[in-house]
Amino acid sequence: MAVVSFKCPNCDGELVFHPRTQKYKCEYCASAFSQEELDQLLPGQGRQIQPNSGPQEGHAAGRQENTPVSERQAEEGNIYQCPSCGAQIVTDDTTAASFCYYCHNPVVLSGRVSGEYLPHKIIPFAIDKKQATEKFLDYVHSKKFVPKAFFNKSQIDKISGVYFPYWMVDMDMEGSMRAEGRNVRVWRSGDTEYTETKIYHVERAGELHLEDITKNALKKANSKLSSGVLPYDMAKAKEFHMGFLSGFLAEKWDMGQAELAGEVRAEAKEYGEKLLKDTVHGYSSLSVRDCRLDCRKENWEYVLLPVWTVTYKGRDGKMYYYSMNGQNGAVYGELPIDYKKVWMLSGMVFLVVFLLGLAGGFFL
Repeated sequence: MAVVSFKCPNCDGELVFHPRTQKYKCEYCASAFSQEELDQLLPGQGRQIQPNSGPQEGHAAGRQENTPVSERQAEEGNIYQCPSCGAQIVTDDTTAASFCYYCHNPVVLSGRVSGEYLPHKIIPFAIDKKQATEKFLDYVHSKKFVPKAFFNKSQIDKISGVYFPYWMVDMDMEGSMRAEGRNVRVWRSGDTEYTETKIYHVERAGELHLEDITKNALKKANSKLSSGVLPYDMAKAKEFHMGFLSGFLAEKWDMGQAELAGEVRAEAKEYGEKLLKDTVHGYSSLSVRDCRLDCRKENWEYVLLPVWTVTYKGRDGKMYYYSMNGQNGAVYGELPIDYKKVWMLSGMVFLVVFLLGLAGGFFL
């Protein structure tokens, strides 16, 4: 598996994708290139631009019983060499883009984004790290009881732009529904109350088209983190190019179609039934007696979606997550609570109430 980095055509420096300009920028000569310009400079290279390639992936040999733990962990990972400085890069099985920890150059593990792991589409980051950091601080400062450690400099530096893998599914279905509708009328005549109930047999049938059913495709991703930032505007998705990954982290899927098919179809049927019910009007109540939804066509696409994320391990040992949609800035957060702040505020409120009570003579 090749380790690749994207080189500037002018000076051979590293190219990094910049969200604000939607161009690739060279950090050395400050040149900037659009995807179209790179395609012209590197013709015939399509979805996988042919970059500089480093040595092939290496796997360590079988371990011995007296091998130190740290070495065993490295052997169980995947080892690559940085094409810029030759240093070793150790990743887990799902990492598709990362950084060299020695020279800090961005690298893409091309084998992780080829074959069955080649995404159909990608939504590039539209929010850069500076904007993401500002939004993160605004969000955290709006929460009164978050520990200071959650937004100190070392914590802010951990904010990372990650492309998470998702499956997007479009589905055509034929549906039919039988239901019972009721209209109830109540009136009084003298001392007598009357209730009239009219029952109607309701049927609906039609063809349904569902788009962009979105499912997280990474087992190790916190489900709340990956689903909390949905939805994305898929109309702005682009054809995948590996260059979009340069300068960011990226993961490849490890949950395939077969593993998620049952969940997707159940969700599609639930939504399909809701669509059929929503076409019925004019009844005070509606009870569905039977609903059949038959899938006629499924189209699955593998996409990478941008997320800015920060993790924080609280004093209670729990891992907390902050994530932000890298396209539109929508925020999801599960933040820790500093109970010392809570008790201090409660004590101050109690003291103020107590002093006001003394002043008013309530406690005399």
